[in-house]
Amino acid sequence: MNETEKLIKLKHIINEFGRTAVAFSGGVDSTFLAKVCHDTIGENAVAITLVSPMNPKSEIDHSIKLAASIGIRHILIDDNNIDETVAMNDVERCYHCKKIEFSSIMEKAAELNFTVVLDGSNIDDLSDYRPGKKALDELGIRSPLRDAGMTKKDIRDYSRELGLETWDKPALACLASRIPYGERITIESLSRVEKAEEYMRDLGFRQFRVRSHNDIARIEVSPDERSRFFNTSMMDEIASTMKSFGFTYAALDLEGYNTGSMNRVISKK
Repeated sequence: MNETEKLIKLKHIINEFGRTAVAFSGGVDSTFLAKVCHDTIGENAVAITLVSPMNPKSEIDHSIKLAASIGIRHILIDDNNIDETVAMNDVERCYHCKKIEFSSIMEKAAELNFTVVLDGSNIDDLSDYRPGKKALDELGIRSPLRDAGMTKKDIRDYSRELGLETWDKPALACLASRIPYGERITIESLSRVEKAEEYMRDLGFRQFRVRSHNDIARIEVSPDERSRFFNTSMMDEIASTMKSFGFTYAALDLEGYNTGSMNRVISKK
């Protein structure tokens, strides 16, 4: 199946859904999906975003701007609490979190008379440990990008053709993914990570994570950005700033950024 066939298939799938709600984070996948849904079924599509401590405020603000640029109706759901099953942060955290998040989105969608809820999962998402997929399957959430056979590259290529600014946006994940399994998640720990990553973004780094290991900030940056750290003034500034956010130590991961690096402990077990 070539790229054109995949897009045709995606539109065909969306047309069959009727009134459709897109779980919208403002990332590469959900933005592309929201755009295609709006272009295909117009007012029968809505974007719904859950506002919670798990998601950086800057990303929520960006999602609002993106939805406006697409033209799709955008609904925000406020949830300022962290459920205890999520706060415990066991290896099934993503399952519990997705179950809660998408249940809220489904409830809002039903209230607005939208009968189907979509997420932006794609073929490449099947290659990592993703317990959240089980929650989506249990709730009956549909993943049309995956059903159309689309990879992340397909989505980025189409996004570029459609003029979406997210086409080259770095991969993102919720803030909880920065905290190792077994370490309790709190609003304070999420806020500390959020501040640290906003700071790294302000320094001009594109693909990175600040992993929180209790009082240690383990910084991952893309392999081609590691050389920027070979500057003692920058290292001193980063270390000092990380400590001002509440970390006691700041460390650079020599291997660089790796998506899903926190899941390595699972494979070892």
